[in-house]
This record gives sequence, structure tokens and C-alpha cells, in this order.
Amino acid sequence: MSETYDIAFHSMGSDVRLLIGPPLLRQTPSPADAAWRGRRYVEDFAARLSRFAAESELSALNRDPRTRIPASPLLRTALRAGIWAAQLSGGLVDPTLTGALERAGYAASLDGSPPASLEQALAQAPPRRPARPHPEQLWRRIRVEDPSATVRRPAGVKFDTGGTGKGLCADALAHQLGGYTRFVVDCGGDLAIGGVGAQLEPYEVEVEHPLTGEAIRTVSVAAGGVATSGLNVRVWRDPRGRFAHHLLDPASGLPAWTGLIGATALAPSALEAETLSKMALLLGPLGARRVLAEHGGLIVHDDGDVEEIGPLDRPRGALGLAGRAA
Repeated sequence: MSETYDIAFHSMGSDVRLLIGPPLLRQTPSPADAAWRGRRYVEDFAARLSRFAAESELSALNRDPRTRIPASPLLRTALRAGIWAAQLSGGLVDPTLTGALERAGYAASLDGSPPASLEQALAQAPPRRPARPHPEQLWRRIRVEDPSATVRRPAGVKFDTGGTGKGLCADALAHQLGGYTRFVVDCGGDLAIGGVGAQLEPYEVEVEHPLTGEAIRTVSVAAGGVATSGLNVRVWRDPRGRFAHHLLDPASGLPAWTGLIGATALAPSALEAETLSKMALLLGPLGARRVLAEHGGLIVHDDGDVEEIGPLDRPRGALGLAGRAA
């Protein structure tokens, strides 16, 4: 394989990694320059769209009492991505659950905090059932208006970019890296992969088990997105001492316990893979099989059993790209 520039750093509450091969044209900036520009882009993206930073554009939107609010191109794009994910998932991946997340104990960033025991959480979790959309589906009432550079939404509705933001960021960087022979953008487990060189020599992505952290599958990817959602990364005890996690059932506003603890999805883009992985986990085993059938994926059941779904390649030697849960 041709020499690849490899940079890793921490942002968006996750580990981010950029791998960039040689440029296709001589006048194209070096992979090192592209990587450092990519890092600045990710860090700016995170600072402007974090709901945990009081000075961010997203936080300003969420606390604004008006129903029509000015919004930058980046914020409008992020909101549109969240609405798209909600549409694709039939309202399961709902970007308007910020209030429920805060009530569940996720008002501040958990970055750097060790997660609670997933095994203990599973032992004390309520009966398993698929998540359902919220009957009001408030996300349908959000309007992103580019001509006026504004967003309209019902008063008091807060937006959370969450995982869709990571998928969007990975895809945006992938677009910027189209002039390089091969590349991987890994935003906390949301991967965008591409380049003509990757078509000839695909990347091998390791999928980790949410209970053991061991590699359970290696997936060959030449182009597109890969994303893993799991309950293991952000598990905590809520104010009442109950176990909670960040993937909520929109209908109840409570953590979803569906019989799955992890789901990995392949798709044409990182944003779509992110959406499908969360959708699969929220639906539980039966729904996940339907959601992942077209592009392929993996699910991990509560008891740790791993199930492969759809068109996955046979495992091959890995290059150390880990599909972590987001």
C-alpha cells in the first residue's frame, strides 16, 4: 500500500483519526497539510455544534425563545442532517430529544468519565421491547430556510446533533479529500472511506464487541460509510440511581432496552450508516435484520451473541481501523 499520512486526536467527545494517501495531482496540498486542515475543520465543527458548550451556535439556538432564529450555513446543514435522519428512520432517530436526555442525566458531557457497568445495567434493565417514534414527532415542524438564513421551530424545542453530527462531519471531510488516492475519516466510530486507491485495495475495518472490546469481525470497505452504535460507551446512573444510556426511545423519553447492545451498519455515506446503526439498535433484533439487509451489518445481542446480516465480505487481515460505538 502507498504511504499514508495518519493523524489522531480527540474531539466531539470521541477519538478522531484521519488517514490520507498521496494526492492525485502534483499541485494538491500534501497529505500532512490536508490532515491538519481536516483537524481544524473537525475542531471548529465540534465547537460550533456542541450542546455542552454554552457559547456554541447550537446552544444559542436551543435557548433562544423565538420561533424563528438566524442560523449559519453550518448550523442549517447540521439541522437538515438531523431531520433527514429522522425521516429515514421514521422518527426513531429523533433530533428533538435534548430535554429527555437532560432529564435522564446527560445534561453535561460524559467525555472522560468511565462508563457504568453494561453487564449490571442489562441485569437491571426493564423488559425488552422495540423503540417507537414520539406521537407528536416535533422534528416534522422544524423548517430550515436557506433564503432567509433562518430556522423555524416550535418554541422551546431543543435540537441535538448527536451522532448525526459525527456522520455529517465525516462525510464533509471525505468530500474535501476527493483529490487524494485513498482516505479514511473516523469521527468517533463514524467512518467515511474513499479514493481510487481504496477501490483497488480496500480498507479493513475491525468491529469491536461492546462487552469485551475484542475484534469480532473485519469488514472490507472500498468506499462509503461504516458506523457502530452501542450501549457500552455512555452508560451511567440517572438521578434516581437507575442505569441509563444515550439511545432513547422517543415515545417514552427513556433509555431504549431492545435486546441489542450494539449495531454496525454499512451504507453509501457515514451519515446514512450512523442513522441505520442507531435505527437497528432501537428496533431490536427483528427490526435490525430488516434495516441492515440491503447494505449489510452486524448486531450484538444482550447475551453477547453476534449476528451477521446482509452482504458482508469474508474476513481478511485488518489494518487496525476500529469501528467503535458512537
